[in-house]
Amino acid sequence: MTPPAQGRPTPLLVLDVVGLTPQLLDHMPHLTALARSGSRAPLGTVLPAVTCAAQSTFLTGTTPAEHGIVGNGWYFRELGDVLLWRQHNGLVAGDKLWDAARRAHPGYTVANICWWYAMGADTDITVTPRPVYYADGRKEPDCYTRPPALHDELTAKFGTFPLFHFWGPGADIVSSRWIVDATRHIIGTRRPDLALCYLPHLDYDLQRFGPDDPRSHQAATDLDATLAPLLDQAKKEGRVVVALSEYGITRVSRPVDINRALRRAGLLEVHTQDGMEYLDPMASRAFAVADHQIAHVYVRKPEDLAAAREALADLPGIDQLLDDEGKKAHHLDHPRAGELVAIAEPDAWFTYYYWLDDARAPDFAQLVEIHRKPGYDPVELFMDPEDPYVRVKAAGALARKKLGMRYRMAVVPLDPSPIRGSHGRLPADDDPDSGPLILCSTSQALSGRVAATDVKSLLLRLAGLH
Repeated sequence: MTPPAQGRPTPLLVLDVVGLTPQLLDHMPHLTALARSGSRAPLGTVLPAVTCAAQSTFLTGTTPAEHGIVGNGWYFRELGDVLLWRQHNGLVAGDKLWDAARRAHPGYTVANICWWYAMGADTDITVTPRPVYYADGRKEPDCYTRPPALHDELTAKFGTFPLFHFWGPGADIVSSRWIVDATRHIIGTRRPDLALCYLPHLDYDLQRFGPDDPRSHQAATDLDATLAPLLDQAKKEGRVVVALSEYGITRVSRPVDINRALRRAGLLEVHTQDGMEYLDPMASRAFAVADHQIAHVYVRKPEDLAAAREALADLPGIDQLLDDEGKKAHHLDHPRAGELVAIAEPDAWFTYYYWLDDARAPDFAQLVEIHRKPGYDPVELFMDPEDPYVRVKAAGALARKKLGMRYRMAVVPLDPSPIRGSHGRLPADDDPDSGPLILCSTSQALSGRVAATDVKSLLLRLAGLH
């Protein structure tokens, strides 16, 4: 291993291997070898154990109560709208990892390859998914980069960012392979002191089939093989490699229609256009933003809290309903959080569905449309199995798209029952094999359980800056 240049921090490569657990590591020989020659430890996470909240904790060393990322999205009260998967780093409060690194070593350079809240961040190099939204309604795959010239450089070398392999029914190893290739290119040509690399592949089949399915085990093996050249390159460049996960995905079998319960109780309101029903968050007395196994329940007036609690008290699949004291105990007491926070039982997860008749569902319900749905929809990973013509329809829509015509890729089912994996709860203390973990190529770097809030200081120490 080549030592770092004199006076420079030790270069780091931090891999966010989504969904990595000890159970899956058994199917990943290259990461197993890294841990065997280096070190490994259980990794704590935060509530909710979802991407945006966990990554923000890793990079700030603080909890959602402090950095403000209470989920993958929330109800923006000042806008009267539910927004998920925003990209501006300004939403994340607190001192970032790179801020602390630059105080210790002015000129410290950082590359962010697909970690979330990348846009607007004070990093030197940025790559993040960002489709082209054409004026005629078409959406085409692409990414955003800084510096801008990097966009054409990566596209020429590896092709257009494969957005439809990053999420949706076609999500597969192709997107993680592109990210690995881009990371290899960036660390080889730009030599950043810190490279952050997000690898989503395990998120797909584990949600589709569950963590104990052979197809999920194969997904782990495939990702490990894809990672091998990057691990080899990092070793040759003298980079310390840290691989961590935000959460473990556990088996589920019960969807919980939390918004339908609130609607039946007369608390959630909709408005109708062209025969379709749309959630009316500004008029609703209470509604929920579903996010895997967590749901933020927003209650407009204090006098409706009791009614909202009563509507959900006996709903099968809810394990806990956190009030102000409960949120504070879980470090989730931030103004962006719901007045109540519902936590699903271990084998359950929350849908965002609010309509009572599928004939009244909005047209976006059957689309891969992460920005219009007022909650997370893992069913976007499937094509509708009840529609025998679904692939023909998809091919027809694709043909219209290629001709430059308007199209609707309405292939997503309205039945949530196929989902077999979810996350968001804190991992069970008696099942460490299903919780997140952290690996490091440096021996004895890790000992005992590492808290999510300690990842920032750990990385600074590994870089020689703490």
